[in-house]
This record gives sequence, C-alpha cells and structure tokens, in this order.
Amino acid sequence: MTDRTVGIIGLGIMGGAIARNLVERGWEVVGFDTDPARRSELALAGVTIADGAVAVASRTKMIMTSLPNSDAANAVATQIAGCGQPPRIVIELSTFTIADKLRFKAILEPAGHIALDCPLSGTGAQAVVRDLVVYASGDSAAIARCGRLFADFAKQSADLGAYGNGSRMKFVANLLVAVHNAAAAEAIVLGVKAGLDPERIVEVISSGAGTSRIFELRGPMMASGIYTPPTATMHVLQKDSATIAEFARLLGVDTPLLDAAAPLYDEAEALGYGEEDVAAVHAVLARRAGVETKK
Repeated sequence: MTDRTVGIIGLGIMGGAIARNLVERGWEVVGFDTDPARRSELALAGVTIADGAVAVASRTKMIMTSLPNSDAANAVATQIAGCGQPPRIVIELSTFTIADKLRFKAILEPAGHIALDCPLSGTGAQAVVRDLVVYASGDSAAIARCGRLFADFAKQSADLGAYGNGSRMKFVANLLVAVHNAAAAEAIVLGVKAGLDPERIVEVISSGAGTSRIFELRGPMMASGIYTPPTATMHVLQKDSATIAEFARLLGVDTPLLDAAAPLYDEAEALGYGEEDVAAVHAVLARRAGVETKK
C-alpha cells in the first residue's frame, strides 16, 4: 500500500473510466464490482481486482464508491465499517438524496472512517477524457489529502464546505442537465422537421449563442438517432430528476422546466430506451413530430 494506491468500489460507466485514467496516471487501483464482466474488463486495463469491499478496504487508505443506489452504498459502508481496518477516507461519488448521504456517513463514522460527499459533474464520455468536476464536501483536511487523486481523473475539484453541500451543488447541476438535454432534443427535431440536416444543425448551433455543453455532448447522438453506448442511462437520469424534484419541493422551490422535462424521460423509458443514453429523449420528440429515427 502506497500513497498512490486507491480503491474503487463500483466499476460501471463512471467508476470504470476513472479507474482506467488513474492506472494511466501511475496509480495502483484496487477495484471491485458485483458484475463479473466489469471485473474482467477492468483487470485487463490494469486494475487489481479484489473479492469484495472488505478486501478493498484492507489494501487502500482511500476508497471511492460509485454505486447504482443507496442500498448498495449502505451495504458497502457497512462492510467497510465492520472490517476492523484503521481509519480510511471513503469518497462517495454517486448522486443520492441528502438523507442517503447522511446515512452513509453515519455508518462509517463510528468505526473511525471519514466519509466525504463528492458527486461528479460530467457524463461517462467526459469521464473518459478527465473532463469532470468533483463537488467535494466534508472534512476539509481529508479533501485536501485527496487533491492529487482528484487531479488525476478530473479537470477540477471544489471544496464546498459542510458534508452534503457536494450533493446540493450536484442537484443544481443536474437540474440544468435534464432541462438542457430536453431542449437540445426539441431544437434538433424542430430543425429536422423544417428540412435542415441534423449533422449540420449540430455543427452550426455548437458555434453560436444557443449552444450548451449538453448540446455539444449529446447533439451528435441525437443527430444520428443512435443512443448507444450510453454516457448516462435513462434510468439514472430518471432517478436523479426525482431526487432533485423532491429536494426542491422540500425547500419550497418551483421547478417548472424540470417538471416539463420529466414526462419525456418517462416516455423514453416506456418506449424501451431505459438502458440507452439520455439523448434518447430525442426519440420521444421525433416520434411525436413524425421524424424518423434509427429505432
């Protein structure tokens, strides 16, 4: 175990891309995922595969978790808390409710471990090229110790103060993602219906005032009508949007644009796009407009 050893539990779209980048930057990455195919794939990329969360915690002082739901996160936290190892920094990267993040922390702290709430801004495609931002929150000294780690898989990290502020910032960011994604699809469908070439729409709009990072990232998928491989699945965006809507409701904040976009994502799920990229919201609007897509 060295200062450039890190554990990653959850080797999916995000965790897998981060693991590869860290290996390329000279880190020893000890990883685990419940999916055997992901374990095999990352082993070929140079990740040392452990046989579970306890094994990861026994070999690393810093552990990152990138997990599909809060139940999985709590199960991992429970295993780490019970492993009998000296204090570890456990960096939770996923998007969950504030209550879920606090539960994660409450499991780890009695065993002496330091939990950090550090969701990421960026898609899976951005993770591949280290175009992520870490919204870090929690113990500032621990965040500072993670600075070199964050710098080797993200373009920027921000210490946002109290534990949970990382998630609060992520909710703000993801609200914009959900709205911008639907707006991009709506604009491209309008242009195609008007007789414009979809690739040309993406090319020209990307250079003007109407562009956004989401338009530039997902516009090409929408233009082609091919929504795989996913950079973030429809399932994930639906979960995140519901979390944001509930967060806003508890604060008494209206979210009319998010509320308008949410049914489009539900319809995409119903049409069979649940495991495809969230760009597939384009298929919903194209179908309504009578614009042909690949599927």
